[in-house]
Amino acid sequence: MEGVFMSKKTRKKYDASFKREAVRIADQSGKPDSHVEKDLGLFQGAIRHWREELQKDPKNAFPGTGHQTALEEELRRVKKERDDAIMERDILKKAVAIFSKTQKTNSGS
Repeated sequence: MEGVFMSKKTRKKYDASFKREAVRIADQSGKPDSHVEKDLGLFQGAIRHWREELQKDPKNAFPGTGHQTALEEELRRVKKERDDAIMERDILKKAVAIFSKTQKTNSGS
């Protein structure tokens, strides 16, 4: 019964400046990444992951929500358009099914 009332674990979100600072601290401290992660309350591998992301593209690392690259924004827009089109299609299918039933029952009387 205890499991019913347990809440879901939520992921912590860290902004770009925090991630950059965590990597800087790890690089300058001389401590293993795992110790810095434990001190900062981070998940195991976070600093390595963030360091790799910074090395790939320092200027655009950690875009976050609302700070997306042009390609990510275009992908988001296209997915939304697709989802809207699917929803419209499903509504039309249901409408056709309803009107087809109505016509069959009215013509059968």
